[in-house]
Amino acid sequence: MNNGKMGSQAASMSRPAAHVENSGAVIKRLSKYMLRHKWTVILALALMISANVLALAGPKLSGTAIDAIEIHVKTGSVDYDTVFLYCALMAICYLLSAVMSYLLSITLVRLGQKIVYSMRRELFNHLTELPVGYFDKHPTGDIISRISYDIDTLNSSLSHDLLQICTSVITIVGSLVMMISISPPLVLIFAITVPISIVFTKYKTKKIRPLFRERSRKLGLLNGYAEEMLSGQKTIKAYDRENEICARFNSRNKDTADAYYAADYQGVLIGPGVTYINNLSLVMIIVFGGIMYMMGSMSPAESVPALLTISLGGISSFMQYSRKFAGPINEFANILSDLQSAGAAAERVFAMMDEPTEDEVYAERLRAQGIDASEHINSGSYAPEDVTGQVTLDHVRFGYVPGKTIIHDLSLNVSPGSLIAIVGPTGAGKTTIINLLMRFYDVESGTIRIDGRDIARVDRNDLRRSFTMVLQDTWLFGGTIRENIAYGKENATLEEIIAAAKAAKIHSFIEKLPDGYDTVLTDDGANLSKGQKQLITIARAMLPNASMLILDEATSNVDSRTEIKIQEAMYALMKGKTCFVIAHRLSTIRNADLILVVKDGNVIEQGNHEQLMQLGGFYSSLFNSQFE
Repeated sequence: MNNGKMGSQAASMSRPAAHVENSGAVIKRLSKYMLRHKWTVILALALMISANVLALAGPKLSGTAIDAIEIHVKTGSVDYDTVFLYCALMAICYLLSAVMSYLLSITLVRLGQKIVYSMRRELFNHLTELPVGYFDKHPTGDIISRISYDIDTLNSSLSHDLLQICTSVITIVGSLVMMISISPPLVLIFAITVPISIVFTKYKTKKIRPLFRERSRKLGLLNGYAEEMLSGQKTIKAYDRENEICARFNSRNKDTADAYYAADYQGVLIGPGVTYINNLSLVMIIVFGGIMYMMGSMSPAESVPALLTISLGGISSFMQYSRKFAGPINEFANILSDLQSAGAAAERVFAMMDEPTEDEVYAERLRAQGIDASEHINSGSYAPEDVTGQVTLDHVRFGYVPGKTIIHDLSLNVSPGSLIAIVGPTGAGKTTIINLLMRFYDVESGTIRIDGRDIARVDRNDLRRSFTMVLQDTWLFGGTIRENIAYGKENATLEEIIAAAKAAKIHSFIEKLPDGYDTVLTDDGANLSKGQKQLITIARAMLPNASMLILDEATSNVDSRTEIKIQEAMYALMKGKTCFVIAHRLSTIRNADLILVVKDGNVIEQGNHEQLMQLGGFYSSLFNSQFE
């Protein structure tokens, strides 16, 4: 395959996934999560409609009570029973509305939590399926920011802003219907003010949407930088760079604060602007409503059409409904900045969810070559315990970046049970070979076969279970030492764990700890030395019964004396297994069956130690340089 095709793979891996650019797309995708809890949604809608209908009945009842007072005042007496009846009904409606609004708030909070739980779970699960290259190109802090901050922002919007919007829609429609029933001419006032509010809001929304998107991006970059600096405190202190990193953090922090200010400043302008426009409508209602009331009360009844008159209670009810009508518009304008923030957060979350998985990246590359991906990918499976460990590399070519090839033309045939050492200068491509064997990356051209089967056609999980790995960079998770060692083998017994620890020369140290194997490790084993952490990861690799073993500078963090002891245990571990060892200490791989000398992506020499020393080439100079 040529570089261009490899470029399509790289582009697929690095491309921004289907970017969600508009609110409609965000709402559509969020609605799919809501429909998973349709009964909760139905309950929320029922409570919402009931609460708003009862609340909308209040102004009508109060207007009727006022009209009753006005009529009876004109006749010289007041029917208090009728007035109190309407007031009591109004109080009951408001009480029931408040109870239902309370239940609605609880329901929406639970709904928001369920949606956020599902979203966060799916996002994390999707992250585990992404190619290794994705994590090479995206800061850890930014990824964590999307999982935590962005989804929390969505949760806040779902549990609060969603209630506001849905309630506002019902209130606006209901208020409009009631105002039309009271006085259609006065409703025409909103035909002027509402379009002005809509135009103003739409204009500001278009202006602030990219500001909130930029705000989320800046926060992700800030989190990424903070995570990077916090993880390197020892190095920073050793080089006395505290002031420098503080200055850089302050610069990034200022950029983030400026982005927040720009977004929030533009966002808060919407609320006062819409409120002012709606207050103008109230002024016009008072003016024209007063004129209509005077026309009805001072002119002969037959001289003025009933449509152009209004009672005192009608004005009161209309004013209350106009406030209910305008209030949600004001509230919507005030929460618009929150909605924009939630929209930007949703874009980032969904963009990560749309990133192609390992299989999707590979399928896209196959389609570019005219190969049916559905018949090619995972068309076979391994039973890891049945793998003999015969490995063949046939004219393998690979580069992480299009046009920059690292492995040029690598061919290799490894017999089962062989010990293969890979040596060479930094950046020669040693670790890249391991990445290709494990299918952390797929080859650009050529094939890799295990037991004669193309690994590109085999399920990745089956392939990776055929290997155990010990890397230079140790990784321990929050849990007991026992759990960390047993990570490599499900349902491992304590006896097996102890046997692995003894083989890795770490058992005696663990026994001296207060809780032994139940000692809890935190913060990636911060209370252990690098050598002790390395020994635990080696013990972890000794548990699985895999037929192939990869050691990437596995003893780089232990002293020479311990290294000799570990090598003795490793030789027992390696027995009968195909082993790939990357080593800079050439003295540790003198017994290798085959040594590959890699330079500039090519295997320039290969053979055992004696053969390469007699050759007097690059390996010989490397070996001798370590003892000069």
